[in-house]
Amino acid sequence: MRFRPAIVVPAAGRGSRFGGPLHKLLQPFENSTVLGTTLRHAIESQLPVVLVTTAAMLPMARLQLALRDIIVLSDEEAARGMGASIASGIAERSGAPGWLVLPGDMPLVQPSTLLAVAASLEKHPVVYAQHRGRRGHPVGFAAELYSELIHLNDDDGARRVLLRYPAHGEDTPDAGVLLDVDTAMDLEALRKAAEQAAG
Repeated sequence: MRFRPAIVVPAAGRGSRFGGPLHKLLQPFENSTVLGTTLRHAIESQLPVVLVTTAAMLPMARLQLALRDIIVLSDEEAARGMGASIASGIAERSGAPGWLVLPGDMPLVQPSTLLAVAASLEKHPVVYAQHRGRRGHPVGFAAELYSELIHLNDDDGARRVLLRYPAHGEDTPDAGVLLDVDTAMDLEALRKAAEQAAG
């Protein structure tokens, strides 16, 4: 693929809804962790990957990514929300022809889905993966939206940008585009879905 948008993986949230002493992104998943599996699929797409996270995730992240591909936010920066994390990742890869935002708690999104959204981004300013008519992630943004994206700064993520531009839904058979981890029940559901897909 000549057109190579960067994958931005925001993973700096506190994950407070999950509860328990271990952060949701560090929970065991498949042969890794939730975040580790998300990163593995992103890397398998062979698109450039940048992770935006906190110091707590750094030891695990360095098992898969070079330090140049990891942005470590302070607790104060991370507290500014998902939008700030997305903006940091996009600013770090400002020369990319576009960006795919893949939240770190979505370990079932497949490399083929990332590539399909990336390919569609050549024709549309905003692209999102959708499964059976339901909107999911990743969401792709063309380079022309850079100046707006780097000013994101709250928990709304990129919703306001999505509302301002025509967005294309890229159909995929990948149900993982709809599945994230907010609670322990979500994690169990994802583990079962992964087992069914493997079996």
